[in-house]
Amino acid sequence: MIRIAKYIADSGLCSRRAACRLIESGQVQLNDRAALHTDRVSDNDTIVVNGKTIDPPAEYHYYLYNKPIGIDCVCNPQDADSILHQINIPVRVFPVGRLDKDSHGLMLLTNDGELCQRLLHPDYYHEKEYRVTVDKPVTEHFLGTMSLGVSYSTSGKNVTTLPCQVKRQSDNVFLITLTQGMNRQIRRMSKALGYRVIDLQRLRMESLHLDDLPCNQIQALSGSQVLRLKQL
Repeated sequence: MIRIAKYIADSGLCSRRAACRLIESGQVQLNDRAALHTDRVSDNDTIVVNGKTIDPPAEYHYYLYNKPIGIDCVCNPQDADSILHQINIPVRVFPVGRLDKDSHGLMLLTNDGELCQRLLHPDYYHEKEYRVTVDKPVTEHFLGTMSLGVSYSTSGKNVTTLPCQVKRQSDNVFLITLTQGMNRQIRRMSKALGYRVIDLQRLRMESLHLDDLPCNQIQALSGSQVLRLKQL
């Protein structure tokens, strides 16, 4: 028997973290009662999320997706811009993490909730690399300050980002590798230093690279790519 949040994640509905939020908000029923985080379940139990019965965990699937600008990573079928309407594959998968609507590039799609949890958990410091175009030339001061960590306010809280790798690629373009995943982090870091982001593209997630995958296309991971991810 396994924890109910892991069971829901393994079914391909969402990540384990999202499953925990569903349980906490009372949207999950276990055998006709409100589910608890401590519940352990098997395939013989009946689990219902928002009125929909959850199927037992399926075979795991892994895909790369080159998200275009304008697509929202929230899995909301009522949203015409939701990523759900772009995933034309015969199995249910969900995005690992988010890439804001104004950004584009590499995303991982899977129904492996355990892997998703490890890739998103802040304790693991997984790398994500981005190419960023800003509205004026990148200076050495800008690069140095970004790499040491930037302080800014968001949602009424003051935050300071972790040190990261930053490198100029051309006059107005730089590459940045983060191990954090805060909302709109690069845009807010840049704004705090007096820059405005014109374009933001994710190029890499750990061992996965965007390479020449066309925009709005999905590509299955090879066995070796999956193995490398799981060995992280």
